[in-house]
Amino acid sequence: MNHRNKNNHLGRKYGHRKSILSNLATSLIKKKKIFTTLAKAKALKKYVEPIITKSKINTTHSKRNIFLYLKDKTAVTELFKNIFDKVRIRCGGYTRIIKTGFRLGDHSSMSFIELVDFNKIYTSKKIRKKSVRRSKKKNIFKNE
Repeated sequence: MNHRNKNNHLGRKYGHRKSILSNLATSLIKKKKIFTTLAKAKALKKYVEPIITKSKINTTHSKRNIFLYLKDKTAVTELFKNIFDKVRIRCGGYTRIIKTGFRLGDHSSMSFIELVDFNKIYTSKKIRKKSVRRSKKKNIFKNE
């Protein structure tokens, strides 16, 4: 029975699945956006969001704990750089999954997974026109 087992096994054994998620997480942190299958993207989201939450505390202990998950020094140093300050301000929801269609070979659903604050299309501020200030109209019905 599969009761209360909420993680997707991705059709692999524990060690292989652990290394796949670690490699996908390091790629996501380095490149800010990766293209993968929908099942892997959903599993990666559950894997990488606690890592980014742990990176909010900038101590040697948290760096070592994150290194246990990522196993890549450049990804860990990238996570603790000033670039990720805007990510650390968020309370959660650091990643976004965008479905892109289906793969031609086996018709599996494909998607982008990206870090939310690094997308230039969604995070750019729209330029608003300045509103013209009008003089206040006099109230004719005002009792004086």
